Amino acid sequence: QVRLVESGGGLVQAGGSLTLSCTASGTFLRVNAMGWFRQAPGKQRELVARITSDASTNYADFVKGRFTVSKDNTERSVYLQMNSLKPEDTAVYYCNAVINDYVLSVNEYWGQGTQVTVSS
Repeated sequence: QVRLVESGGGLVQAGGSLTLSCTASGTFLRVNAMGWFRQAPGKQRELVARITSDASTNYADFVKGRFTVSKDNTERSVYLQMNSLKPEDTAVYYCNAVINDYVLSVNEYWGQGTQVTVSS
């Protein structure tokens, strides 16, 4: 079984920074991709940023130039460095991973979410 645990959320003023962390634990063969989604009240969950096993990255247009996604050398953790935060960035941020659990099995997993609140 795979578990994703996020940390690093909190309350910051507009223009401030936060770093989110997520670590995958459990038994699996490899991580194909890890990234971050967010969901604000009354809105759909949306992609923020993602990094794949070959280190390619994808960013939502609304965070390009402000957020940076990265992974560590264990390939089990993903980070989101968020700079120049805006009130509209306020949301619950969810870690997401596409994982090769075992031979011929690939599944998507979600963390429990961490709250990011940006005050004006």
